[in-house]
Amino acid sequence: MVPTVPSPRRPVDACRPSDTVRHWYENELGWATVPGTPVELLTGLRFDVLEAPAEAGYAALRHLGPGSPVAVRADRMWLFVAAGTAEELPGLLDWLEWGALELDLRATGAGGRVEAPLPPGLVRTQGGRGDSSPGGAGRDGTGPGGTGAGTTAPVGTVVTPDESSQGAAVWLRPPEPGCEVEPFLPALSTLGGGGGGAPDLVRLVDTMATECHRIRLRRCCAQPLAFS
Repeated sequence: MVPTVPSPRRPVDACRPSDTVRHWYENELGWATVPGTPVELLTGLRFDVLEAPAEAGYAALRHLGPGSPVAVRADRMWLFVAAGTAEELPGLLDWLEWGALELDLRATGAGGRVEAPLPPGLVRTQGGRGDSSPGGAGRDGTGPGGTGAGTTAPVGTVVTPDESSQGAAVWLRPPEPGCEVEPFLPALSTLGGGGGGAPDLVRLVDTMATECHRIRLRRCCAQPLAFS
């Protein structure tokens, strides 16, 4: 029998906030990151990322299990889904009869990358970078001063980053260190029936597509009429 040797852990430099962030993803979660700053996550290996307007994402949260990671960035929501979803999405939208419409719904998969949301317990500095010091949570549980920057919020809470982290990705439902994420990711199942305990990707995408279409219709109705 050949003994199993664990992969070497990358040391963390407490003086460099980006190293603290990278250490959390690589050593605590086992997720692959891209060299450089800011820290980015590789998609298509353990997960893909489904992105839509935050309004559409909140409507779809009911289809997720408690272990499904979700992040928000400004007015966008990222739902972490099973690897391979990005390749399946166009065909799935066609099957759901959404393929003919232009929907603000896209997925990042193999060969892609997304910004790494700041790990829970860290705060943002004025420069928008991660600070390795823990942030004290406000009374509402969302972070210093009641903002959602760099901390987690209860499910259903709208996370709005403050000015120091405007546009930065933050966790709404963070992944759990030491736990495999794959069993909790939305995935395709036969004819839309949930299988294996994972959330059903068909219901998730259908709900998000419906909300994206409603958002599109509202925007079209809100545009002023052009008179010649």
